[in-house]
Amino acid sequence: MLTIHVAEATPETAVLVDGDRIAAVGPFDDLVAVRPEARVRRWPGILTPGLLNPFAPELLEGMYHPDPREAEGFGTEPITGERAQRIFRMDASRRGASARRGVQRLLAHGTVAVAGDLRDRAAADAVRRAGLAVGRRPEKLPGAPSFSPAPLILLPGPEPGGPARFAVFDVPDRAALVRLGPSICVATVIGGRLVYRAR
Repeated sequence: MLTIHVAEATPETAVLVDGDRIAAVGPFDDLVAVRPEARVRRWPGILTPGLLNPFAPELLEGMYHPDPREAEGFGTEPITGERAQRIFRMDASRRGASARRGVQRLLAHGTVAVAGDLRDRAAADAVRRAGLAVGRRPEKLPGAPSFSPAPLILLPGPEPGGPARFAVFDVPDRAALVRLGPSICVATVIGGRLVYRAR
């Protein structure tokens, strides 16, 4: 199915998606003229190539991401350090579920690629199943582990023939994205699939 994704503040870089690949990148009006049958998804803000988060081991193996049903006992924010490891030791099956919830948090921050050596099979499986690309970890990490690392690491721009992988943020420009951070993500697309959409 052909889909054109266009963001209000960046109509000149709309993306035509065909399956799991990018068929074309260009002005929205040009793409619609060439492929009028394509479904159109309109987003607020800017369309970007998406982010690389270099903290995969720290976020997916070193933190426990509570299930919403555990909020009374664990709260809703990720649990770190020895407390997280104690939870994993109590019930090893929690590793996979926690990693999957951690991946969902990454997707909600416009992350389309991660870096870092994942040693835990459950975390590696969660990354693979989500379709996240795995990149090389920078020699110098940007600060402390975070779903909103600073500085942000944007991937190269979408190109025809390349993977349909990008994120949309509800900001007027990249300067605002850098200032506000990726928690204002409204959509993340990986493999041509909408894997996250803000409600």
